[in-house]
Amino acid sequence: MDGLKPTLASLSPLTPLAFLERTATVYGDCPSVIYNETTYTWSQTHRRCLQVASSLSSYGIKPGHVVSVVAPNIPAMYELQFAVPMSGAILNNINTRLDARTISILLRHSESKLVFVDCLSRDVILDAMSLFPPNTKRPSLVFIADDAEAAESSVTGDFCCSYESMVEKGDPGFRWVQPRSEWDPIVLNYTSGTTSSPKGVVHCHRGIFIIAVGSLIDWGVPKQPVYLWTLPIFHANGWSYPWGIAAVGGTNICLRKFDAPTIYSLIKLHGVTHMCGAPVVLTMLTNSTNNEPLKNPVQILTAGAPPPSAVLFRTESLGFVVSHGYGLTETAGLVVSCAWKPKWNTFPASERARLKSRQGVKIVGFTGIDVVDPKSGKSVKRDGVALGEVVLSGGCIMLGYLKDPVGTSKCMKDGWFYTGDVGVMHTDGYLEIKDRSKDVIISGGENISSVEIESVLYTHPAVNEAAVVARPDEYWGETPCAFVGFKDGLTQKPREKDIIDFCREKMPHYMVPRTVVFKDELPKTSTGKIQKFVLREIAKGMGSSKGSRM
Repeated sequence: MDGLKPTLASLSPLTPLAFLERTATVYGDCPSVIYNETTYTWSQTHRRCLQVASSLSSYGIKPGHVVSVVAPNIPAMYELQFAVPMSGAILNNINTRLDARTISILLRHSESKLVFVDCLSRDVILDAMSLFPPNTKRPSLVFIADDAEAAESSVTGDFCCSYESMVEKGDPGFRWVQPRSEWDPIVLNYTSGTTSSPKGVVHCHRGIFIIAVGSLIDWGVPKQPVYLWTLPIFHANGWSYPWGIAAVGGTNICLRKFDAPTIYSLIKLHGVTHMCGAPVVLTMLTNSTNNEPLKNPVQILTAGAPPPSAVLFRTESLGFVVSHGYGLTETAGLVVSCAWKPKWNTFPASERARLKSRQGVKIVGFTGIDVVDPKSGKSVKRDGVALGEVVLSGGCIMLGYLKDPVGTSKCMKDGWFYTGDVGVMHTDGYLEIKDRSKDVIISGGENISSVEIESVLYTHPAVNEAAVVARPDEYWGETPCAFVGFKDGLTQKPREKDIIDFCREKMPHYMVPRTVVFKDELPKTSTGKIQKFVLREIAKGMGSSKGSRM
């Protein structure tokens, strides 16, 4: 057998783009995307993606170029997950909640050549363009109108064309650009904490293929599910489900924004079977006044901050079947899931909820997870008590951080990706996250860097020292809580509202501290380092804030 080697017939690069081609053949006349009164079939979606890819190529977009998208979960956003890489370009989804300054930094860092802009993000993108330094080439802008008929009349001189015109002018017979290697980049996603030092996570075709298929198997997604897009696609490409749902010929229910009544209405109208969301979505569903038990079960996959067991219990009592997982932008989706053991069904409801709140075990097709001593690299004791850093290895781990070899090498070592998260490994081999060593606050599914908020607080002329930690929140799971000490000799000290307003002017609103606590001096170690663990306990002792929607 030594003479048997791979041949050209077996060397086709793995890519999730091929899912669309097959699905258009098998499920061509079945609904692919539903949005308000608009419905597309899979053959139509396939054709529209080819036409947009064709237009991108005619606009000079070449393999390796970065093309950005700023849009909510609308049909164009879904199509662009395929159309952009089908042109050979690298897809860069940008969070619609970011401010103009941050977006400008990301576009320059990625050297984006073209940006698709949703109508509601028009102003912030134009502001971002104005922040480009003189003589710096700006990307072209394509306008996405919510009403196709009004698209052309909405396009001003700031935009080269409308999205629908790219669809109309494109060639439906376009031969999409196959990756030369399955290791070629396909997406670029920026993690939180981006305003000062962008961390652009680059994934390849092979990695996205692996996570898309593995996620379907692990969640047990059947053929032709009806999937409701309550998870923003700009969040790590919707955990790679745009490609996954295409692979099984499902129906994508798109919506710009949602609340509990909207979710319940769409579930009833379309017979939704699956949806994803941060724990805040579970809270939203259980706190709704019209949260009547579902007629048919709906599978819901959640990740982020561990969902409280009480919330899990209330959600499942309504007829939702909750699955819980763990992943990062660097893994392109959820690579750890709390795989359910049949014997757990005999346990009391409170114990079932507690077990389900753990992160769990590696998904099918992923290589390994472990909890190790960050200094020695050796596995900690599997007793559910010994703390260590969570490390991962598998085919969907990122290629690395864009333009940051130092950052890449720091987290990639000894055959592992070091997540920076602190956890324990239970005796049954199930992982449980205990803390985030990078001080990331997960609020409503958004990762917020406490260090980034602190850097803004320190620019306030009255602030002497500042530290930000997470405070429990009834709605968002947790929100930023700032502890602030003032400079001596102030004649008038700022109020809580003054600090919050100051932050609102300098960062996206979802990052702004919801609570500000003033202290004469923050607790410190003997070396002068602020003791955040002390502040976390104080914030926790304050109880859950009743956060309003952002």
